[in-house]
Amino acid sequence: MALVVDVPLNTMLADLDETLRVLLKRELGRHGFDGVEVAFDAPARDWSSQLSGPTVNLFLYDLRESHEFRPTEWHKDTSNGHREVRPPMIMECSYAVTAWTQAVEDEHRLLSQVLGVLFTYPQLPDDVLAGRLGEVARRFAIEGRIGQPKSDGKADFWSAVGGQYKASLDYVVTLACESGVAYERGPEVRTQTTRFGDAPVATITEMHRFGGKVVDADGAPLPDAWITLPELGLFASSDRQGRFLLHRVPPGTHQLVARTRDGAEAKAEIAVPGAVLDLTVAPSRRAGKKGG
Repeated sequence: MALVVDVPLNTMLADLDETLRVLLKRELGRHGFDGVEVAFDAPARDWSSQLSGPTVNLFLYDLRESHEFRPTEWHKDTSNGHREVRPPMIMECSYAVTAWTQAVEDEHRLLSQVLGVLFTYPQLPDDVLAGRLGEVARRFAIEGRIGQPKSDGKADFWSAVGGQYKASLDYVVTLACESGVAYERGPEVRTQTTRFGDAPVATITEMHRFGGKVVDADGAPLPDAWITLPELGLFASSDRQGRFLLHRVPPGTHQLVARTRDGAEAKAEIAVPGAVLDLTVAPSRRAGKKGG
C-alpha cells in the first residue's frame, strides 16, 4: 500500500456560517421576525454602533477538537480505487449568540426565538446545508448544542472583544474536518511463491501463499468463517472483510472448503499457483428452522 497525501479543499467554517444564516432567517421569518440580519462579526462597540436594524450575531470564538467524538478507525473508500482513509478530526465550533434591537423587550423576544430555533434542530437539516457540508453530512452528522457554555468567563469574553456585557447564548456545533491522508491499495495479490532448497534446480520445492474472500448470497463479507484444505490439513479463518490467507500451500489442485459458524458451507477446487474465485456461502438450512 502507498501513502498518499492530498490536502482537500476545506470551506467548512464559511459553509457553516452560511448554513446558520439560511436556517435562522428562514425560521425567524416564519414567526414574524422579518428583516432580521444575521452577522458573524466580533460584537465590539464600534460594530454595534453601526447597526441599523434588528440583528442576530453569531461570533465564532473557539475551535477545538472534540474529546467526546473522536473516531480512530480508518475507513474504506472504493469510489476511487481501493483506499483506506484517515479518520476525520471532529471539531467543536463555539459561537456566542446575541440579539441586537432598539428596545430590550424586542431583544429578549428575538433571542428567545433564536434559542427555540437552535434547540429545535439538534442536527442541522439537509435542506439548508451550504457548500460542501451536504457531502460531509452524509458520512458525519452535523450537530448543534445550545446553552452549554465552555466556561463561566463571560465577563472576560466581553472585555476581550471590546464590547459591553449583555445576555448571550453559547452554541456549539460538531463538524468533521476530513483528512487528505490515505493508503492506496494496489491490485490484490492472491498468491505468493516461496522456493526452498539448494541447487540443483530439480531439488527446489515451491510453496505458495493463497488467499481469497468469503461472502454471503448478497455479496456481504462473512467474518470468522473457517477455511480449510482438508487433504493438506491447512486451515485459516476470515477477517472482518471476509478475507483469508493460507500459508505454505504446495502446487497442484486442491479442494477448498469454507464453513460459517451456523454450519453453512461452500466448496471450490483451486489450482495453486493461480487465481481463486471468491466463495459465496448460502444460508444454512438449519439456520432457517425454528425450534419446537
